[in-house]
Amino acid sequence: MTRIEVVTVVEAEPGVVFDLELDVDVHAASLAGSSETASTSSGRRVLQLGDDVTFSAHHLGVWWTMTSRITTHERPGFFVDEQVDGPFARMRHEHLFVRAGPGRTLMHDRMDVALPCGAAGCVVARVVLAPYLRRLLRRRGRAVALLAAGPVPPGGRLAP
Repeated sequence: MTRIEVVTVVEAEPGVVFDLELDVDVHAASLAGSSETASTSSGRRVLQLGDDVTFSAHHLGVWWTMTSRITTHERPGFFVDEQVDGPFARMRHEHLFVRAGPGRTLMHDRMDVALPCGAAGCVVARVVLAPYLRRLLRRRGRAVALLAAGPVPPGGRLAP
């Protein structure tokens, strides 16, 4: 298992950040460079406990599809999504939102991933996958921080 951790400072209250992180349209827009799309089992665009979401995207030169389920949902402080179908042998993503003063949140992303293929999968996960996922989590964190700070200007972008 490989662990990826990213912390993003967001100028908004934890509840605002929590809700943005569960919005599948925000997720897809923050990773627009990968042509990401998302569909949900419930039809809701903001996920709740037990909801499944299927993402399709172009990453590392390949089209990927992964379905995750919200397995823990404790607004405004914590939620977890876990892969139920997809490319990983296992994937668990913890989202923690800690108030860091008035109008400020520390958003912690803690993702554990394992690839199939035993020892070879472990090496690929550490050398290729972990740095790539860390960059994606940082990009997504910046996009959420921009949205949380206020409206995106017309023609503005979510992810720099």
